[in-house]
Amino acid sequence: MSSTNRAPAASHAGRPAGKSPLSVQSENGSVTTGAASYRYRNPILPGCHPDPSICRVGDYYYLVTSTFEYLPGLPIHRSTNLVDWVPIGHAIHRPGQLDLSGIPSSKGLYAPTIRHHDGTFYVVCTVVSPVVDGEPSWPGRAGHFVVTATEPEGPWSEPTWFEGFDGIDPSLTFDGDRVWLCGNRLAQPGLWPGQTDIWLTELDPATLAPIGEVREIWRGASARAVWAEGPHIIARPGGGWMLVAAEGGTNRNHAVCVAYADDIAGPYVGDPGNPRLTHRDLGDRVPIADVGHADLVEAPDGRWWSTMLGIQTIDGENGLLGRQTHLVPVEWEHRQPLFAPGSGRVEPAMAAEGVPDQQPAPTEYRDDFDAPVLDPAWTAPRILPDTFADTVARPGYVRLTATPTEPSGLGPLAFLGRRLPDHRTHAAARIELAGAVRGGLLLRTSESAYLELTVDRRGVGRAVLADDGVEMTVGEVSGIHTEGIDLAIDVDGLTARLTIGDTHLGEVDLRPLASGRPSMFVGSWIGVMAVGDGVVDVDHVTLRVAP
Repeated sequence: MSSTNRAPAASHAGRPAGKSPLSVQSENGSVTTGAASYRYRNPILPGCHPDPSICRVGDYYYLVTSTFEYLPGLPIHRSTNLVDWVPIGHAIHRPGQLDLSGIPSSKGLYAPTIRHHDGTFYVVCTVVSPVVDGEPSWPGRAGHFVVTATEPEGPWSEPTWFEGFDGIDPSLTFDGDRVWLCGNRLAQPGLWPGQTDIWLTELDPATLAPIGEVREIWRGASARAVWAEGPHIIARPGGGWMLVAAEGGTNRNHAVCVAYADDIAGPYVGDPGNPRLTHRDLGDRVPIADVGHADLVEAPDGRWWSTMLGIQTIDGENGLLGRQTHLVPVEWEHRQPLFAPGSGRVEPAMAAEGVPDQQPAPTEYRDDFDAPVLDPAWTAPRILPDTFADTVARPGYVRLTATPTEPSGLGPLAFLGRRLPDHRTHAAARIELAGAVRGGLLLRTSESAYLELTVDRRGVGRAVLADDGVEMTVGEVSGIHTEGIDLAIDVDGLTARLTIGDTHLGEVDLRPLASGRPSMFVGSWIGVMAVGDGVVDVDHVTLRVAP
């Protein structure tokens, strides 16, 4: 059973109000100050993991996040303690499930929800199409769908599509033998720009086909509220239901608001203390900004917790990592949720009862491609990596078959990438080229914002930065042997140092890649690419987080 339908929680103390988030790392992995012991650090997953949704089955927690244009899509993570997570698979993981061909960055797979009921896992999500002049401009299938599995590792089913529903951010709620689907959509007609409605309908529990009317249950907590989204309906301790929704847009005005109803179909009445969690009053100076899009889960001991997205800032500016998954404890006071009780803030270091000291995060990842299959953390925009990446053709290497698609294009790009794990990351690769091909490292936020460090078959190495679709050459070197080429991008906050072999090509300002620009919902990915007609053999890729 999903943890959203369990008994009331006990109340426990949170971090004392007023304690400084400044801390030092201890030998056992906990973070300490002279006044308090901090059990874990936020974010709880490295790199870009937006729109987290969580559920519990027995002693295990399961988490899913958005992936937009990347495949495999919708990663599933598992944990026994909420602070240490292991990736176990993807809900979209094989050819034929979804076709994202030609989908642009920051479209595609939006805001999934994961739930479990009666032996089955459910992930609902939306494929979002670009819109031009009010009409979809992408020929692929868009809309809400659900996939199911009996084991969270998969295999996951083919999508079942929900016809006739607009908007984004679908969520399921199970109430005994009844099942409900909610989501959001732009109000028609809207009374003000950005007005959205949260809607609800009942589904047939066997077929998941809609069987009830679609009713509007919420328009936001504040007057002229914008972008009420990310809804989840959970059983409220003590009876009734609670709607948890985001508001204000996924930026500095993001917030978590709640509303209550005796019946799941409403009417819903807003909490007089809304927003229940936000950093909108902290502006740019806070280390974690844009907090919102929350989901809740109850632990076996009766404590409650919430996941939510937030973005890490660097000197008041958005960094490269995009929207990430964070965790805070939740207590109930007068039947109202207190997020991060005692502070009401999502801190980089958190003190909380009910979780162990978080294990230290790995500081280095190296893939020598010795395994017969790719690490599932490798993804690609719009296509599955195994369509162009071969680990068998040359043992100890991954062979990338180049495509003609440039990093600026919307075709199948032979880019084997993974989430940039930290704002201070050394990324290195050794490659060999064969054919009329260009290959090397790519730091990618979108097809209009990327940093390319590559060598072509003529032995010419170049560093190119794309800023809002305009490419600029950062540095160039010639006379490079095309066997055993070493390339490195050293990311340090919002700058990067670029090296090919022993040649330093310069430093570059990475602000054009920072998340938060219009339509840029995705953080940065780092990896190897191949463009042209030929192959690039990759001996290894190393990502090392600086201390």
